[in-house]
Amino acid sequence: MRATPHPFTLRQLQYAEAVAELRSFRRAAERCHVSQPSLSAQVIQLEGQLGVKLFERGNRRVLVTSAGEAVLQHLRRVLIEADDLADSARQLGNPLSGTLRLGVIPTVSPYLLPEVVPALRARHPELAPVWVEDKTESLVASLREGKLDAALLALEAPVGDVESETVAEDPFVLVAPPGHPLARARTPATPQELRGADFLLLDEGHCFREQALSYCASARAHELDFRATSLATLAQMVAGGSGVTLLPRLALPVENRRSELVVRRLANPEPHRTLALVWRPRSPLGPALRQLAQTIRAACRRAEPGIAKLVEAQAPSRAEREKAGRAAPRRGASHPGRVGVG
Repeated sequence: MRATPHPFTLRQLQYAEAVAELRSFRRAAERCHVSQPSLSAQVIQLEGQLGVKLFERGNRRVLVTSAGEAVLQHLRRVLIEADDLADSARQLGNPLSGTLRLGVIPTVSPYLLPEVVPALRARHPELAPVWVEDKTESLVASLREGKLDAALLALEAPVGDVESETVAEDPFVLVAPPGHPLARARTPATPQELRGADFLLLDEGHCFREQALSYCASARAHELDFRATSLATLAQMVAGGSGVTLLPRLALPVENRRSELVVRRLANPEPHRTLALVWRPRSPLGPALRQLAQTIRAACRRAEPGIAKLVEAQAPSRAEREKAGRAAPRRGASHPGRVGVG
């Protein structure tokens, strides 16, 4: 380890990283809360000390040089290690105080955060969580780059090398508009019933889409051309009679609050997602984040009875189950709940 001073400061590295990410000196200065001339001068000084030109400056855009790309990879690792050093020091005091940067996927945030945020405030009053909503791929990248401390997402998605703590299992349910053939039965829906049915799904990039698409493919269901940007859009399209879809059960209190959708459980084995808090391996905040996950898990458990009622309210009675059993079609006969032929 060198005993002589380094020719650059961490602040200069932060300025360069901001320019590289935003491709703009003006926006980088705004993010770092300094004037653009000051930031530009510091980056120029950094380039001079390193003997490497990091950026090509144009009138309308900033490009990272090939040498700059190599330097920036080392630079980002230094900044992550510096963040970890600060987190380690905080760990010696009260790790669950101050700001914590947390990511959350869009198919979880509107349904779970209203339960989680008050629970965190009550259990950890000195904590100031900053929530960032984004798709899984972006959250994992931000986690890897040290921009987030942890993220709340589904483990079925590609999340890479992370440590995790499961907070809930979230089964999927079938939702259909009243009067739809798949809305007539109240027993759990089987893949055979879904064969050829018209399904609405989320747009590319949502991990929930990939799970729902996999289930629909195994059931030989048909995906419609429309791609929704949110579960709220899916629910409204189904309520309007455009098709059927799968929703995570967690979303029902919000997306079916007006009881416009008929909800059916799916036959065993129920498809589901595993919600977990994840963070970088060997993060000094690991023990504190496990405590945080326990608080989130407890909030999920408190919400569970109310969510379950929304599904069980449409569960068949014993007499209805027996009647359905007597009326079950013979092997090879057409099924009354089947839509089309796949």
